[in-house]
Amino acid sequence: MERKFNKQPKLKIRKGDMVRVIAGDDRGKEGRVLEVNLAKRRIVVEGVNIITKHLKPSAGKPNGELKKTEAGVHVSNLALIDPASGKTTRVGRKLDEKGSLQRYSKKTGEFIK
Repeated sequence: MERKFNKQPKLKIRKGDMVRVIAGDDRGKEGRVLEVNLAKRRIVVEGVNIITKHLKPSAGKPNGELKKTEAGVHVSNLALIDPASGKTTRVGRKLDEKGSLQRYSKKTGEFIK
């Protein structure tokens, strides 16, 4: 669903959320969201989708280096973990008491954050 005025896609998962991988090689792993890339719809999750980068030799490291780091996971392969129940849930948006839009868990009905 594309938005009318601001063309940037809206994601249900934000930085700092706990998520579970539901598809791919790392299925079942859980972690905290470190970074969100809206344009590519990819999310970097702590301890998930680890890749090895080969760094060239330099003055400081004459032998080079193998650096392990997290790569992005597509948002469709992640599910938000409800902070209240600890289970995965879908996310909706509705007005709170103050009249502002807030995310809520569709499984429990409680607001997230």
